[in-house]
Amino acid sequence: MLKTIFSRVTQTIVVVFLLVTFVFFAVRAIPGNPFASEKALAPEEQAALERQYGLDKPIGIQYFNYWKNILTEGDFGYSLAMKGRKVSTIISESFPVSLKLGVLSLILGMGLGIPLGILAALFHNKWQDYAAMVIAMAGICIVAFVLGPIFQLSIARPLSVLNVAGWSRPADIILPAVTLCFGVAAYLARLTRGGMLDVLSQDYIRTARAKGVPTLQIITKHALRPALMPAVTFLGPAFAGIITGSFVVENIFLVPGMGKHFVLGITSNDYNLVLGLVLFYGILMGIANLLSDLALIFMDPKLRNS
Repeated sequence: MLKTIFSRVTQTIVVVFLLVTFVFFAVRAIPGNPFASEKALAPEEQAALERQYGLDKPIGIQYFNYWKNILTEGDFGYSLAMKGRKVSTIISESFPVSLKLGVLSLILGMGLGIPLGILAALFHNKWQDYAAMVIAMAGICIVAFVLGPIFQLSIARPLSVLNVAGWSRPADIILPAVTLCFGVAAYLARLTRGGMLDVLSQDYIRTARAKGVPTLQIITKHALRPALMPAVTFLGPAFAGIITGSFVVENIFLVPGMGKHFVLGITSNDYNLVLGLVLFYGILMGIANLLSDLALIFMDPKLRNS
């Protein structure tokens, strides 16, 4: 297990380093000026702002200084769009909102997708199977930025309990979470169905059925754990993907999470904000994949022994 942890941590460090390096040079290649929103800046004022944020130095020195500040001080720098605010402060304030939304979406996705996949496998090639897969395919095909407005018009507007958009009361998390969970539930349903069909065709399952073991006991004690392994493999990246990919839903429902800052960073050429979010997302993805691998090792005795 220690070897697995070390390997995953090493891979995460390398991937994050390459990812941030690519984004560092890519965002600076985008046409535009990070201070273009300022009104009628004189050349000396423009030069002063560039000097203040270190943008007057050669790009190689900027790259070196960026990594030096992160490794020695843990400092992501100051946002260029939101003057006087550190990127680390922006992330620490908005990440809990995105995390809360992501956790609830993942729970809803698991609660919908896994039972749907089990049902489809138990009634293979019957109408229950076809109905479950139609629902799963719809969840994959209909993207979140289409589902969000549909839910706003068809659910939030007729009900006074739910706001169309905003983040002022606890119930405001429901619609964004439901919107995000559909894609996860769809993939989980398909993966669970495939895993369950594979396990149910094994000889030991046929033997258990021949001995008269009840179907519920076969599923819960013999088939469920190995059948869920493909789904568990998907859960790690899915959780990180929900958090990192929720910026569209957050903007639709005006959720004050990390998504709006990512959009602001791209549209305003805020180099430091974009790089800080990419670095944070990369580390988060690595942690999620590590937890997924550890869960697989815990579930599969063969992996533990190897």
